[in-house]
Amino acid sequence: MPTENAYMKFDLLQKDAHSKARAGKITTDHGVIETPIFMPVGTVASVKGVHQRELKEEINPDIILGNTYHLYLRPQTEILEKAGGLHKFMNWDRNILTDSGGYQVYSLSANRKIKEEGVKFKSHIDGSYHFFTPENVMEIQRTIGADIIMAFDECTPYPCDYRYAQRSMKMTHRWLDRCINHLEKVPVKYGYNQAFFPIVQGSTYKDLRMQSAEYIANSNQVGNAIGGLSVGEPAEEMYAMTEVVCDILPEDKPRYLMGVGTPINILENIALGVDMFDCVMPTRNARNGMLFTANGTINIKNKKWEDDFSPLDEMGITFVDTEYTKAYLRHLFAANEYLGKQIATIHNLGFYMWLVREARKHIIAGDFRVWKEMMVKQMSQRL
Repeated sequence: MPTENAYMKFDLLQKDAHSKARAGKITTDHGVIETPIFMPVGTVASVKGVHQRELKEEINPDIILGNTYHLYLRPQTEILEKAGGLHKFMNWDRNILTDSGGYQVYSLSANRKIKEEGVKFKSHIDGSYHFFTPENVMEIQRTIGADIIMAFDECTPYPCDYRYAQRSMKMTHRWLDRCINHLEKVPVKYGYNQAFFPIVQGSTYKDLRMQSAEYIANSNQVGNAIGGLSVGEPAEEMYAMTEVVCDILPEDKPRYLMGVGTPINILENIALGVDMFDCVMPTRNARNGMLFTANGTINIKNKKWEDDFSPLDEMGITFVDTEYTKAYLRHLFAANEYLGKQIATIHNLGFYMWLVREARKHIIAGDFRVWKEMMVKQMSQRL
């Protein structure tokens, strides 16, 4: 009988002749994920400001992201278990990926203590103390019930001392072995399978990234992730590390670059061989009035949009793009009206989904590189 992880299937459908971009297809028990893919972030069982119906019908992602740290603290795993898992709790019948909480614990630097056994941390909600280990994080993710679950790792800060990065990477590898051993003992809960991805670390040191990528590749899981980037390093360093790692990670498995990034970052990393992305940027920036478009970014709070009655985005990717004008959206932000944030969020997520799907079309058509260079130039503009 195949291992549970064998139930996730990845088909590599097309490779670009002029870059390392690829188009593929991941199949899980909750359906097909066409890659390259962007995963909207639904930290606490909700993509901020968006109804599940809008998410499904307008933005239409094959997969979204949930967060282990946040869901563990609230609503707590026993509630999720009573609900029958995260899919049922939030009424989402497509794929979900959960990260392991390693990044959130990293971002609590003043309120956590890392040691070999695991990480003691203080809840940002009520100050209570908790302890994450590779083992209990696997159990928590089994209970949450996502389709793809992540290894527990330590995400190093930037800049990071070489010796610290090396020590941390080796501990992440030891934690990975503990995750894999423990997962075998903890059955899935809701009648569908879970795929497990380990995470490459090593900060911005090429030799460490190579060692980590080798270790992760040798663990022979169904997919692999690249962590510890997009934490403040220059984009060039991110691209350099991604390239090094993608050259080592197996070609027949999906590659997930965690927490990245701007539309330009996404296209550049697709060109280096990455298949999966997630980032809070489209939703967070939307709530601050920044809209991403194919022609550049718009700060809708600027006075220049005050009497601009043209549609939000002529491309009309989602209903908000043609139903509302720039002047109206600017007014909503000026009046601090919630609807403004919701409109901007739907627009940005719709644009991100359009971008990765368009990238996929161009990879399949064979002209991805030319299209990508044109798009990077256009999207660099501030409108």
